[in-house]
Amino acid sequence: MDVRNCRLCGRLFNYIGGGYNICPECREAAERKFQEVKEYIRENPRATIQEIADDNEVTTNQIRQWIREERLQFTEDSNIGIECEKCGASIRTGRFCENCKNSMANALSQSIEKDKMPAPPKPEKKDNKNKMRFLEK
Repeated sequence: MDVRNCRLCGRLFNYIGGGYNICPECREAAERKFQEVKEYIRENPRATIQEIADDNEVTTNQIRQWIREERLQFTEDSNIGIECEKCGASIRTGRFCENCKNSMANALSQSIEKDKMPAPPKPEKKDNKNKMRFLEK
């Protein structure tokens, strides 16, 4: 059993895994905030990240995290965008732009194909069992 302190409220809780170091109560509160932010964005599609954060009492970093996790996505006419982690291009959701995703997928595919290539045949060893041997006197 892995018992940890919640990084938000400090209470002890049984850590099950999943990367969140927050207790179930704080996780539920964060989920409620997420739903509020999502509804706010539907009602105010042209709002900036700062306006969303101020009006919903969340941090801009939390909003960016939800965008990176692909939990929030903005329309093309929205003025909200974050940077691709690889090339810096403006994107609406996720961590990477489409070009970077495609290049990483191609590189991975080529790496996998390279691993699947058959190994060159090994030279056959000479079998000395069936050869005639001479004894020296």
